[in-house]
Amino acid sequence: MPKSERQAQILTIAQDLFATHGFHHISMDDIAERAEVSKPILYRHFPSKLDLYLAVIDERGQALVDSVALALVPVREAAAAAAASGNADRDVDGYAVVHAVVRAYVDFADGCGVAASLLFESDVTRDDVVRERVEEPNRRNAELFAAALATFTDLTEAQTLTVARTATVMARVAASDTLRADRDADTARAADGETTMDTAELVAQFAWRGIHGMVRREVPSEGR
Repeated sequence: MPKSERQAQILTIAQDLFATHGFHHISMDDIAERAEVSKPILYRHFPSKLDLYLAVIDERGQALVDSVALALVPVREAAAAAAASGNADRDVDGYAVVHAVVRAYVDFADGCGVAASLLFESDVTRDDVVRERVEEPNRRNAELFAAALATFTDLTEAQTLTVARTATVMARVAASDTLRADRDADTARAADGETTMDTAELVAQFAWRGIHGMVRREVPSEGR
């Protein structure tokens, strides 16, 4: 098997084992056995279990960043169109920005299943190196979010980033709740069987009611 394919195979297997059993309960022997490779071959690709774990974190983290970036494409296009039409202050749907980010997190968690727990519920975050890598995609997503918020608020750059980081934390909470709901299907339904409000919609509405007060307002003309 070519090196790139073998690494991809090992990452997929390690992701499943780490997510299901946790970092401390899985050994390189377990991974080698599941991948049907010898330990020397496994160590040739990844020098240690921590290196392998970080590689899995980086791969999942990049996938999350890509999801958020893709979700914000329509927002960026709308902002560009608004700027071209001279209505940059009014034509961007602020709620759509918030909802796009929260939805991206929730859909990522829903699509990845238990593997998403490596980013949202990692059992190794006491390690400074691991914590930094787990937080990296959220930092990058906050920057993407801040750039979108800057198109329709009057906040300073620092204030915009603070709001974006806070909203990103909300998105992470929504994603974690999605994971818990997936593990226990009963929690995804109301007690009487009625459909509950979508998690992404709920959190986006909560966040938007705070951000909405910061929306740039058109300054009235003198004398009006």
